[in-house]
Amino acid sequence: MIVGCSKMYIPRYLATGARHASCAWVSALRSDGRRRPGCRDPLLLPPESEMMRGMLDVASVTSTVCDLFGIPRPADCVAPPFSEVAAFAARRTVTKALVFAADAIGAHLVRSYAEAFEPVARHAPTSVEACAVMPSVTPVCFASMFTGAPPDTHGIRKSERPTLTCDTLFDALSRAGRRVAIVAVENSSIDLIFRNRRIDYFTETYDEEVVERTLNLVAADQHDFILAYQQEYDDKMHATVPRSPEALRAMANHVRDFDRVARAARDRWATTSYAVAFVSDHGTHIDPSTGRGTHGSNMADDLEVRLFWGVHFPV
Repeated sequence: MIVGCSKMYIPRYLATGARHASCAWVSALRSDGRRRPGCRDPLLLPPESEMMRGMLDVASVTSTVCDLFGIPRPADCVAPPFSEVAAFAARRTVTKALVFAADAIGAHLVRSYAEAFEPVARHAPTSVEACAVMPSVTPVCFASMFTGAPPDTHGIRKSERPTLTCDTLFDALSRAGRRVAIVAVENSSIDLIFRNRRIDYFTETYDEEVVERTLNLVAADQHDFILAYQQEYDDKMHATVPRSPEALRAMANHVRDFDRVARAARDRWATTSYAVAFVSDHGTHIDPSTGRGTHGSNMADDLEVRLFWGVHFPV
């Protein structure tokens, strides 16, 4: 586990705003994935040699959300919050939050396809760099993300999906009187490891159904915290490579869907204080033995993720 101080990067936009995530950024890229000469990158990150210095890990999501709501953290939460996000609570705590978890979107994708993430940054302009926990696989990372605890504490140390028995973010929210909904693809880690709690579960066939359910929940306004999980990019990456056309289309779909639910939250929660976040559990690399996408190592492309946060107050 890597601990220290998180880093914040505030994106700059074109005056006219970002174009559609699924197509506009392609024109700025060369066939090798690098930007064309003269194409300005509004979300440019520092050189990779600087990336791993002093980062918090993904477990800091739990304490950050608790601080934004102004509630006690789970019993096993030891990860400090992302201070640049939690600082918004000094002005006013939030009453609603929507966290959109897209599987396997590593920081290396944000660096290479910055324009694709401009719709995310419009809703969530405060971004922090964080590290996955080890091993950098989905159930281990999401267990830490939503307990605030390291793997040795929460108990998931490999690619397995038992129901967690330790205290979680969702338990903390429920104890504080907040109503929680988890919307996830059937049999995914998010769908399984947080069961048996006093929260509402919505198990969906795939990503399209997840976003539709999330839109309905936001419109109904019966929940204070909604976690929505999608997995298409991870699926396509494993079947091909992290930057295949199929994987990049899936990445763009996640951005599009986050934009949809964040717009819905903005309209429905316009009169209250609320937060939205776009998070991911780990990155990816190409397995030299199979030639396909994978993750789980301690290499930078697997560990580095970028988490986007937006904290909004009524005018």
